[in-house]
Amino acid sequence: MTVPSEGTNTTRVLRGLENSSSSVRLQAALAVGTSPDPGFIGKLMERCAIEPEFYVREMLTWALTRHAVSMTLPVLLDEVRSERAQARSQALHTLSKIGDRQAWPAITPVLLSDADDEVARSAWRAAVVLVPEGEEHELAVVLATQLGRGERETQLSLSRALIALGEAMLPTLGGATTDPDPRVRTHALATERLWRDPDAGFESAIEEAKRVVALGGSGQEGR
Repeated sequence: MTVPSEGTNTTRVLRGLENSSSSVRLQAALAVGTSPDPGFIGKLMERCAIEPEFYVREMLTWALTRHAVSMTLPVLLDEVRSERAQARSQALHTLSKIGDRQAWPAITPVLLSDADDEVARSAWRAAVVLVPEGEEHELAVVLATQLGRGERETQLSLSRALIALGEAMLPTLGGATTDPDPRVRTHALATERLWRDPDAGFESAIEEAKRVVALGGSGQEGR
């Protein structure tokens, strides 16, 4: 592994990334991103897997994006297979920020349906950024298998991912509005409403969808 150039500053930064103070860790990550050095990539990845503070993780991701893709991509692709959920989630998040479609093969159906909601949400966001042109419909089919999953935050993430795919997702979403599972139908209908009216708000869309489903409808009536 490449190591950072020796020096007092390097030692200070490395120690800073492990400091008990989140503000010190934040400043250390900022320093790495400001002066990228391939030798720091491994330490940044290690910290991403365990860092408890969201804003520090965001700075760690930013620092990784400041390095050459040729150096970070192989490490990130390994990390999405980590046994640690936060490591997978943060690696996927970083891939979405880098946006290099060479990473697309790593966005597998297993990750898109990961048992950990944060990992799955990160995978959905990465998928819609990295999906090759012309493969949006196939991605929508996989994403639609997750409709009805989780609580509001998770469902909103999936709705946003589907909507980001554009019209390619409409046939699959339309089919989901007649799914036997009422949670799936409700989520699909809410997503359709957000597609038609982006200003509707997710809570409003969900409540309207619940009323339709409770009345035995699918939202297809009168179309």
